[in-house]
Amino acid sequence: MRDDAPQINNLPNAPGVGFKAQHFEALLADPGPVRWVEVHAENYMGDGGRPLAQLSALQEDFALSVHGVGLSIGGEEPLDQDHLTRLKRLCDRVQPASFSEHLAWSTHCAEYLSDLLPLPYTEQTLTQVAQHIDEVQQVLGRRMLLENPSSYLAFDSSTLSETDFLAELVGRSGCGLLLDVNNVFISATNLGLSPQAYIDAFPTDHVGEIHVGGHDTDTDEHGALLLIDSHGRPVVDPVWELLRYTLAQTGPKPVLVEWDNDVPDWPVLRAEAERAEQVLV
Repeated sequence: MRDDAPQINNLPNAPGVGFKAQHFEALLADPGPVRWVEVHAENYMGDGGRPLAQLSALQEDFALSVHGVGLSIGGEEPLDQDHLTRLKRLCDRVQPASFSEHLAWSTHCAEYLSDLLPLPYTEQTLTQVAQHIDEVQQVLGRRMLLENPSSYLAFDSSTLSETDFLAELVGRSGCGLLLDVNNVFISATNLGLSPQAYIDAFPTDHVGEIHVGGHDTDTDEHGALLLIDSHGRPVVDPVWELLRYTLAQTGPKPVLVEWDNDVPDWPVLRAEAERAEQVLV
C-alpha cells in the first residue's frame, strides 16, 4: 500500500489512554479529557464475549486505536497467517480509527517470545520489514503505523540510523509512524544519545500517533544508568518535556498515555491524561 492509500487515522488530536477492563465503568462515567482509547489487538481476537462488548460500548463515546504486539514485523520468518487472519477479522469488526505495530521481532520458528526484540538496521532487514508491512497493509486493507522501539544496545552491523531506517520504510511501504516519546528517551539514555537530536531527525511529517509512558531505572553491569520500558509508573518530567519539544515540531497529535503494569485506579490514569492535555494546549 503506497502513498495513494486512503488516510485512515481519524484519532482526535487529544489525550487517549490504554484501555483496561477494570476502568470501564469509571472511564464512561468520568472520562476527563480522554477522547480515544487504545487496546492491544491480541486481547480482543475472540469471537465475542465481554471484551468485544466493552469495545462496542466504548466506541459510542471514544475513537478506537488497535495496537498489535504479536505480528513480529521485524522477524526473519514469514508472518503468521493465522494471526494475520484473526487480526483482519478484529479490524473488520471494530473498524478502528488507527492500527499500529512495533518495529521489533518476537518469534523464532514456532516459538513466541515475551519481549519485543530489536533488529539491526541494514538493507537486508529494511527489505524484509518493508515486505512484511506491505503484506499487513494489503491483508488489512488499511495503512498501518509503525512504532519506534526502546533500545538497550546497538548493533555493530547496522548501516543506517533508526530514523533513516524508519524514513526508508515509509517511502517503500507508504506506512505511517507511531512516535513513542518514552521509547526515544529510554533509547537515548541507554545509548548515550541526544533525545532532541533523535526527534530532529525523525520523519515527523508521517506521525499519526504519539505515545508516552512510565519506565523503571536500573544499572548495567558497569554501574551505568539503564532505563527499562515497563509502562508501570507515571510519566517522568523529562519525558513530558520531550513531548512538548516533539509537539512543537509535529503540531497537535493524538497522544496516548500507556500504563500496562501495576495499573492504578482510574483517577490516577485520568490525571496523567490531564497532564497530556496541558502539554497539547
